[in-house]
Amino acid sequence: MSEKTILVWFRNDLRIHDNEILLEAIRKADKILPVYCFDPFYFTKSSSGEFKTGNFRARFLFESVADLRKNLQEHGAELVIRIGDPAEILPQLCEEYHVNEVYHHREVAYEETSISEQVETALWKIKLNLKHFIGHTLYHKEDLPFPIKDIPDSFVTFKKKIERDSNVRPCIDTPGEIHTPVITDAGELPTLRQLGLTEPADDPRATTKFIGGETEALRQLNYFISNNSAVSAKNGKIDSLFVTSHLSPWISVGCISLRQIYWDVLKNEDNQHNNSPLIVELLWRDYFRFMFKKHGQKFITAKNSNDVSDFAVNQDELFTNWKNGETGTPLIDAIMHELNATGYINNYSRQTTAGYLVNILKVDWTKGAAYFEEKLIDYSPASNWGNWAFIAGIGSDPKDSRYYNTARQTDLETKNSFIDTWLPADKVKSPVNTL
Repeated sequence: MSEKTILVWFRNDLRIHDNEILLEAIRKADKILPVYCFDPFYFTKSSSGEFKTGNFRARFLFESVADLRKNLQEHGAELVIRIGDPAEILPQLCEEYHVNEVYHHREVAYEETSISEQVETALWKIKLNLKHFIGHTLYHKEDLPFPIKDIPDSFVTFKKKIERDSNVRPCIDTPGEIHTPVITDAGELPTLRQLGLTEPADDPRATTKFIGGETEALRQLNYFISNNSAVSAKNGKIDSLFVTSHLSPWISVGCISLRQIYWDVLKNEDNQHNNSPLIVELLWRDYFRFMFKKHGQKFITAKNSNDVSDFAVNQDELFTNWKNGETGTPLIDAIMHELNATGYINNYSRQTTAGYLVNILKVDWTKGAAYFEEKLIDYSPASNWGNWAFIAGIGSDPKDSRYYNTARQTDLETKNSFIDTWLPADKVKSPVNTL
């Protein structure tokens, strides 16, 4: 009897721990073929003229793929790396290595699902199946207390029902030895220049250095827990998980799973309950993914015209000033300088700058969302576009957008040193109270 080989197509799940497709492939096949494709599509420019992937995020991705290769090698395997369209590359590899089936984690945003559909069509032509797994959420789709079509559009209702009627699954076992076919050409990591990008310059003002990969993700999680910073609250008000943990870049490319964060943190929390700020943040990520699953692209295109003001006549000029940090509002300009210089800003800063662009400057929110897509190291389609849509009053339940409104004045008053740090001295003025 011939051996069974399963190709494991890594996308935004660049890890060994808690990776269902990897462990399931090992259980079901004699050999597995781990593959990562650098798709040139993600390194082109969007319709708004912004790069889909900026150099900070690209470097983080390269580091993450390199670390995945290292971790696979430690388990006796190898990662095949290719540059090109997955719909062309994966069928070629399947024929070359006599693959019987292909596994991957299902995505929800339309560009990602479109790529999956193209791959699925190409594989069907050579009579192979693309098997889909759910691996990017805290709560598994099959454990939800309602079918996808009946998921509450209100986050508050979603949260109450899921906490009452669902449980988070345990993490998947970490594999032992991994057997692969004899790989004659594993391929090399591309350079940024090969994909049309320049090497980013690390700004000395950055307070956090983000290094891609599962190894660093686990180190960051352990540091987060050991320093008792998993849950924080000021004056009884919830703070963002990712302001303190900085785990979102690793979450975005799947170097660590939401379930692993959940269980590791709960093991070390005094108060183990679902009202933890951490759990709330993870639930928001689930909520946006499930909203895209339920509504598709309509989730961010449906709008109530009575609640949306006309765009500014000179919105292109206003947008350019905003993205370059030249609005004349010190806080906004400082935040945008930080984003452009580092690829990262905290959650409140994102709310503040997005709210300013949409509500003060009256600029099309999709311009801002596309700019964040390029610049943010931790860009995730559902969270980024879902956040922006809610700030713009668009989506299935716009009243929930109050969670995403601009930062509280009490938060802004603590940012004087931040403004001083990220703005030239001659541009620092008193913060305005319009946010």
